[in-house]
Amino acid sequence: MKNVTKLIISIVICEVIGLIGSVFTIPSIGSWYTGLQKPGFTPPNWAFAPVWTTLFLLMGISLYFLVEKGIRRGVRTGLVIFGAQLALNLIWSILFFGLHNIFFALVEIVVLWIVILVTIICFWRIRRVAGYLLVPYICWVTVAALLNYYIWILNP
Repeated sequence: MKNVTKLIISIVICEVIGLIGSVFTIPSIGSWYTGLQKPGFTPPNWAFAPVWTTLFLLMGISLYFLVEKGIRRGVRTGLVIFGAQLALNLIWSILFFGLHNIFFALVEIVVLWIVILVTIICFWRIRRVAGYLLVPYICWVTVAALLNYYIWILNP
């Protein structure tokens, strides 16, 4: 039962960050974001919520696999890095959708991508499955970064 509780808490932490980010995202989707010029590879608006929900679920499971190893030096480092990438994820939503600052969101998402990569490496060293579970996340953030870049270029 203890492990189930840790799993649920790990998932809830990640999903709550996604929920907070959606507070900034949802109001802009039907207005500001719709009016932007976007590249042809832009996913449809309906795809973002299920993709992000799934990615936050995978992040939560990954976090659980790390926490399950017990709090020791490498795990503590992993948790700090994981927390940093979660915070950066939220900050990107605030910058892009909340503040409509495409350029600073672009700079920030590059930093986010780097911190996700460091998180994957750190998690992989402690428990490989924890690192592998974050691969879809970095793939999606790569697409988001490219999308952010092209939106910046197309909307001077």
